[in-house]
Amino acid sequence: MSSFNSIKWKHYANYIAVAAFTIVFAVLSLVGGLKTSDIYMLEKIAIAIMLAVSLSMVVGFLGELSLGHAGFMCVGAYLGGKTAAVLEPLLGEVPTLLISLLVGGAVAAIFGVIIGLPALRLRGDYLAIVTLAFGEIVRTVFMNSSSESFGGSLGLPTPRFDKNFLFIIAFVLVLGCLAVTQNLIRSKHGRAITSIRDNEIAARATGINVTKYKLIVFTVSSFFAGIAGVLYSYSNFTIQSTNFSYNYSIEILVMVVLGGMGSINGSIIAATLITFLDVKLQTILTGNLAVLQDLFYALILILIVIYNNAPALKGFREAHNFKNLFNKFKKHSPEHIHDDEAKWDRVPTKINMDEVLSVDIQVSSPYTPDKTDKEDK
Repeated sequence: MSSFNSIKWKHYANYIAVAAFTIVFAVLSLVGGLKTSDIYMLEKIAIAIMLAVSLSMVVGFLGELSLGHAGFMCVGAYLGGKTAAVLEPLLGEVPTLLISLLVGGAVAAIFGVIIGLPALRLRGDYLAIVTLAFGEIVRTVFMNSSSESFGGSLGLPTPRFDKNFLFIIAFVLVLGCLAVTQNLIRSKHGRAITSIRDNEIAARATGINVTKYKLIVFTVSSFFAGIAGVLYSYSNFTIQSTNFSYNYSIEILVMVVLGGMGSINGSIIAATLITFLDVKLQTILTGNLAVLQDLFYALILILIVIYNNAPALKGFREAHNFKNLFNKFKKHSPEHIHDDEAKWDRVPTKINMDEVLSVDIQVSSPYTPDKTDKEDK
C-alpha cells in the first residue's frame, strides 16, 4: 500500500486522460454513436497532439525556434503514403500500416539528422530561417515531382484506413509519443537538455555536449512528426503539398506557445482546442461566410493569448486554474494527515526531555595562604 501511495500520479495524469478519452470514443464508434465528421475530427486531434508534443521538445525544452515541422511531416506523409499505396495490395491493411509508420518516421528522422548537423549550430532567428527554408524546399520538391512518383501538383493518392479504428491507433501512438518524450525529459539527459535552454554557455562549461543533445532532440521530434504525417496520409485519400506550407508550421508553433513553453499537458490541451475550433469553424462558416473563418480563428487566438498573459487577469487565472479546481473536489481524510516527524518528543536524544536535571553545588572553604607562599614572597 505504501508503494501505491508513493506513486507520483501527476506524472501519469496525461496518460490516464488520453487513455480514458480513447476508450470512451472507441466504444461510441464501435456502437455507431459517432458521425463520420466526428471521427475525422478525432483523427485530426490525435495528429495535432503528436505534432505539438514533438515540437514542444525543440521549442519548449531545448529552447530553439523551429519553423520547419510541417516539412518533416510532409516527408513522412509522402514516403509513408507511397509505401502504403505500393504494399497494401500485397500485404493488407494492418501490416502495411506498421511498415508505413516505420518508413515515414525513419525517413523523417534521417532528414532531421541531415538538417540538424549544420542547422543546430545556429541560434535564434538563423535556425528558424534554415528550418523554414527546409520545409519550403521539401514541399516544392514533392509538388514538382512526376505524377508516377509522388503525384506532382495533383497530389499522391493514398489508401484510406478503416475509419472506425484509425483514430484509436492514432491515440495509441500519441501515448507512445508521450512516453518517449516525458521519460526523456525527466531523465538525466532531460536535465542536460533544459540546462542548454536556460544557459548554453554554462552548459558547455560543465561538460555537456550541446551539439549531441540538440541533435537527439531534433531527431526524436522529426521522427514523431513523420509518424504524424503517415497518419495524415491514411486519414485523407490524397496528399497535396500545399497542405504543408509554413502556415501549418506556424499553426503547430501556436499550439505549443498557447499551451505554455515546456508544458506537455498544455500542448495537449491547446492542440485539442485549436483543432476543435478549426474544424467547427469550417463546418459553421460555409459559402460566403467562409472568408470569416480566419478572422474568427485569429480573434479566438488573440483572446486566449490575452487571457494567458495579461497581468490584470493573473489573480483570476490563479484562482480558477485546474489545480485549484481539483483541490476543491479532493477529499482529505484525517487518517491521511501525518504528525510532524520532527516534533521534540519524537527526536531521539541522550537525555529524556521530561527528566528533571539537578546539580549539586559544594561551596569550598576560603583560600588561606600557606607557609610556602609566604617564603616565596
